Amino acid sequence: MPLDDPTALVRAAQGGDTLAMHELLDRLAPYVARICGPIALASAPDAAQETLIQVFKQLRRLREPATLYAWVRTIAVREAIRAARTDRRALPIAPPDLAELPARDDPQLVADVRDALTKLRPEQRAVLVLRDLEGMDERTAAAMLRVPTGTVKSRLHRARESFREAWNR
Repeated sequence: MPLDDPTALVRAAQGGDTLAMHELLDRLAPYVARICGPIALASAPDAAQETLIQVFKQLRRLREPATLYAWVRTIAVREAIRAARTDRRALPIAPPDLAELPARDDPQLVADVRDALTKLRPEQRAVLVLRDLEGMDERTAAAMLRVPTGTVKSRLHRARESFREAWNR
């Protein structure tokens, strides 16, 4: 089995190859973390773990191994939203009073972005991740989130506006 071919890896894992399953989950973990992080915030590790558990349990149901990453992304977004809704740690905290904007490579910038994200609802963070990080169009994001396209557009507008307001405080 070629280790560079995710399709072959998925098929092997679906066939019961334990090593292939471990390799697949190891490959998916950073991708899942990248999706869950900005949506679930403090609950991101829990959401990522739940996502990988669901992938493990449901992998045999995946009909088209070529759609692995899209399938995993759908699970990750769902789990991240669920985790953010139930975790009190994701509630907004008071932003620090900064005298000036940090430089692009300043670790404080990451903290400030994260702080601004905490001001958004999980559904808004999910739309931002899908549109601005994953590059999805509104229709694809709407299908993944199981909401109308207009809902995605309004959430995206509100999320961007709320992010700007939180950023400028």
